[in-house]
Amino acid sequence: MSLRILVCVKRVPAPGARINIADDGQEVDAAFLGFTTSPHEECAVEAGVQLLEEHGGEATVLTLGPAEAEEQLRYAVSVGMTNGVLLPIEGPDWEPQRTARAITTAVTELEAADGPFDLILFGNESADSGGFQVGIRVGHALDRPTVNGAKGLEVADGTVHVRREVEAGQETYELPLPAVVGVKEGINLPRYPTMKGRLASKKAEVASMEVEAEAGGQALVRLEQPAEQVSETVILGKGPEAAPAVVDLLEELGVLS
Repeated sequence: MSLRILVCVKRVPAPGARINIADDGQEVDAAFLGFTTSPHEECAVEAGVQLLEEHGGEATVLTLGPAEAEEQLRYAVSVGMTNGVLLPIEGPDWEPQRTARAITTAVTELEAADGPFDLILFGNESADSGGFQVGIRVGHALDRPTVNGAKGLEVADGTVHVRREVEAGQETYELPLPAVVGVKEGINLPRYPTMKGRLASKKAEVASMEVEAEAGGQALVRLEQPAEQVSETVILGKGPEAAPAVVDLLEELGVLS
């Protein structure tokens, strides 16, 4: 069976970057930051592409964010997504309840125009806020079976088979389509775009949908910069004269008997 897939992603600061907070404490200072797709959602994109290659159909990538987030949509197209949808907002990120309401409205409108999505994929959580809830809220609002934390994903005979890891081992779920699944990093190894894919992404359709959504009960109070952990490097010496100091250190660590 061919599939109609939607993958929801988020534009986040590149992992490993130094994060500075704006003076008002309400948002990240993005002046010197690079941005990318949240890692869990990169794996969700790869999962969608793999299902598309196996079953055929179409796979749409969607994000709610600033106009610059079109870059993340086109990157997803360059690795195999069919087209992109941007829900543009200005200012700080919306809180999870409002974000979920906006995505739910967008999904409803997209499905009314082109038919239902068989599978909607989210990342397990975003790399910046780590809310663990947008995908769950969207699945609940759409009244569709939902599982988060997927480390295995297969579709067969109108059912999505989901595997996730728990302390005692593994859990397996069988969800009738249409369904919503949150994908966890490590389920696969995201591919890099080819030159052909990059060229195709420049021509791909990226639709912009204006969506209104009421704010929820959650609100950002203030972002706080965590204390930096400073590590010191001690130079034991240079050349052969450093050997005794190295031996002393190894003895101190208990490596030498």
